[in-house]
Amino acid sequence: MYEYDVYISYDRDSETVSPWVRHHFYPRLKELIDDNIVEKVRVFFDQEVGAGAKFPAAGYDALLHTKILVPVYSPKYFASEWCLAEWDSMAQREDDMGMHTSGLIFPVVYSDSDSFPPWAVQRPVSDLSEWNEPRIHYQDTHDYFVFRKRVNKFAAGLVRSMREAPQWQPDWPISQPEPGFVPRMRKPRWQP
Repeated sequence: MYEYDVYISYDRDSETVSPWVRHHFYPRLKELIDDNIVEKVRVFFDQEVGAGAKFPAAGYDALLHTKILVPVYSPKYFASEWCLAEWDSMAQREDDMGMHTSGLIFPVVYSDSDSFPPWAVQRPVSDLSEWNEPRIHYQDTHDYFVFRKRVNKFAAGLVRSMREAPQWQPDWPISQPEPGFVPRMRKPRWQP
C-alpha cells in the first residue's frame, strides 16, 4: 500500500539545493498539495526521517511506497548514484505500467538546464530556477510570493496525477545504477 503521495529527490550534498528544498520547496509543496486534497498529504523528504533510521533503507522503502517522484534538477543530480537510483526506480515503474514518460515523474529545475541528459528533459519540466535562493530570509521578499504561486500551480498538477496513480504493487523494482552520466558544462560563447 502507498505510504507517501510524493517523494522529493534532490542532490543532498549541495550547499544550495539542500537548504532550498528544506526551507522553501518542501514546506510550500506540502502545504499547497494539502490545500488541494481532502486527505492528509504525505510527502517523503529525507530530512524528516526519524532519528536512528538508516537513510538508504528508509529511502528505498519510502520510494517503493510512493505514488509520485519529484526530482529537483541540478547538474550534480545526474552524477549522484542515489538520485539516479530514485529516478530509475520510478522510470521502470512507469514502463512496467505502460506509462512510458508520463505519469509518475514530475521534475523541477533548480539550476542549469543546459547540461541535463536528453532523457531527463523528455517530459514536462517545471523551471523554478528563477526562485532558487536557498537562504531562509528569502521568504520575506516579494519574489517569494511569486515563487509560492508557481509552486501552487505545480502542486495542482501533482494532485491530478496522485489521483491517477496505479494500484500499488509490492514487487515494483528499486534499482541502484552507477552514475553513468557526468554533465558536460557548455562554454559560454561571446556574442557581439
